Amino acid sequence: MRSGAPLLKISLYYIFESAAKPHFQKFFWTKPQQAALQLNAMTNGNKNNLFDKLKFVVSKFAPQSQAIDIQGFGSGNINDTFWVSWEDTESRSFILQRINHQVFLKPQLVMQNMRIYTDHVRDRLAKSPLDRRWDLPQILPTAQGQDYFQTEDGEFWRSLSFIENSKSFDTITDSQQAREVGYALGTFHHLTSDLAPEKLVDTLEGFHITPLYLQQYQQVIAKGENTQTSAEITYCQKIIEQHQELAHLLEDAKSSGKLPLRVMHGDPKVNNILFDQSTQLAVSIVDLDTVKSGLIHYDIGDCLRSGCNPAGEDTRKWEDVRFDMDLCQEILVGYKAIANSFLTKTDEDYIYDSIRVITFELGLRFFTDYLAGNVYFHIKYPEHNLLRSLVQFRLLESLESQQLKE
Repeated sequence: MRSGAPLLKISLYYIFESAAKPHFQKFFWTKPQQAALQLNAMTNGNKNNLFDKLKFVVSKFAPQSQAIDIQGFGSGNINDTFWVSWEDTESRSFILQRINHQVFLKPQLVMQNMRIYTDHVRDRLAKSPLDRRWDLPQILPTAQGQDYFQTEDGEFWRSLSFIENSKSFDTITDSQQAREVGYALGTFHHLTSDLAPEKLVDTLEGFHITPLYLQQYQQVIAKGENTQTSAEITYCQKIIEQHQELAHLLEDAKSSGKLPLRVMHGDPKVNNILFDQSTQLAVSIVDLDTVKSGLIHYDIGDCLRSGCNPAGEDTRKWEDVRFDMDLCQEILVGYKAIANSFLTKTDEDYIYDSIRVITFELGLRFFTDYLAGNVYFHIKYPEHNLLRSLVQFRLLESLESQQLKE
């Protein structure tokens, strides 16, 4: 190789050999079947195309780099993500993502929202710094100063700063970690509490509007295309039938003016929260594609739903799933420690129901996708979405058998 020529290394072996979901480390597709599908979609079945494509896209963000290492990164189901490093530059690494424009129909609006959010929070932190570390993923522009790069075939790529010395977890392991999860979500809501929600565009219409998911389920049932029967399917259908009114609870509170529109994250599950590897304190919340105007109760409920299921969302022992009320209380302690600056009494009154709504919603989405032929969520096996729905519905039953402490 010529001296001084850029060196590019792609760690494709990770795609097929990694079996465990990473804790925000340098891995990507953790599901072999999913990996093959995504790789083929990116390259039309030609691995050499991936090498050339990534090399070309990286050059748009780092044209002067001298040594580059590109590795598949994370375990997201929507975007294709890579970790990129280079030598002899101020920033040693960054995140490169291809935005899935089949899901986000207008990726430029996703970037517009992200820019509004990051600019607002950066300005607020400059004026009123927190008393501890809190990092923002920064948008790294192209050499031409754009927030994204669009290829000739219509792909949208973006570059984000890599948050060093951080990691994430799929499940909460202790009370301190639970409080930190709550602190992270509270910090996000606190830092955006003075950002006018109408400034943000709805980049994923219908997302976290539970009645719409119920309508989609009813439409799939009406088509009658899936005629399978089993005890598990009957159980899911029974849960949905018993909880149909729950789908309207938060939206009715919004319509009546009880719950106001604010800036919501949209996907604050536990593994989107980063922890400092040294202090074990929460330092960031990532995956900002769904930041938009909405009800923060969808955020609160989703955080508690994902954080209070010690068995995890993909456990096959769904009948043993339980909602851990102790973890719930700890998350809320961390959340309220910073969110009390804007939370109202009515907000607090709807917290318990917000967990019920979002847990029901996710179970409903998984079950609907299973009946429709697994067309939205990536799966490992044909019954994966059915199992996911069983986990959520069992979690809902466990939650409803308990009550939040005042």
